[in-house]
Amino acid sequence: SGSSLRSTARFPPSTHIRAMGKKSYQNIGKTFRKPKRPFEKERLDSEMKVIGEYGLKNKREVWRVNYALAKIRTAARTLLTLDEKSEQRLFQGEALLRRMVRLGLLTESEKKLDYVLGLTTAKIMERRLQTKVFKLGLAKSIHHARTLIRQRHIRVGKQICDIPSFLVRLDSEKHIDFALTSPFGGGRPGRVRRKRAAGGGGGGGAGGEEDED
Repeated sequence: SGSSLRSTARFPPSTHIRAMGKKSYQNIGKTFRKPKRPFEKERLDSEMKVIGEYGLKNKREVWRVNYALAKIRTAARTLLTLDEKSEQRLFQGEALLRRMVRLGLLTESEKKLDYVLGLTTAKIMERRLQTKVFKLGLAKSIHHARTLIRQRHIRVGKQICDIPSFLVRLDSEKHIDFALTSPFGGGRPGRVRRKRAAGGGGGGGAGGEEDED
C-alpha cells in the first residue's frame, strides 16, 4: 500500500484522468471500417464474390469502398433533411453531385441527391483503373490488369499511374493507354528480352513480354 501511495503522490490527479480518457494521437484518418460481425456467412460470400470479380488483393479493399460509400450516403442523407432552399443544401449538394458525375458514378440525368443514396459498391468498383484497363482490352485478365498497373505499364493521360484502386474520371477514360516507357507502348525492351537479344537467342517472340519487369 505504501508503494501505491508513493506512485499517486508522484502524479497530480488530473494526469490520471487524462490517462483514463480516450485521447487519440492518430495523425491519419480512418480509410476503412471492419465489419461488426466478423463471421456473417452472407457477407463473407458477397465479399469473396467482389474480390474474385474485380481482382482485389484483400477484403480491406472492399471495406475501404464500403466506408467511402457510407460517408457519401451519410452526407447526402444529411443534406436531404435540410430545407430545399437552404444555402448549405444548395452549395454542398451541388458540389457532391458534380463530383459524382465527374467520377462517372451518376449520369447527367441523375443529378439528384436521391440517386446518391442508390449508389452501390459495384458502381465504384467499375470506375477503378484496374477494371477499366481490363475492360479496354489492354490486359488479358483482371489480375493481369493489376500487374500491369503495379509494374508501371499504364498511364492516364501523360501521367503513369501505379495505383489499381485509382478512380478514373469520365473525361480521363479515353486517355488510358500503355506508358511510353513501357515495352508494350513502344518503349525500351524489358530485362528478359534484352538478355535474350544479347545472348543472340532471338527467341523472344510474343512470350518475351510476359516475363518483363
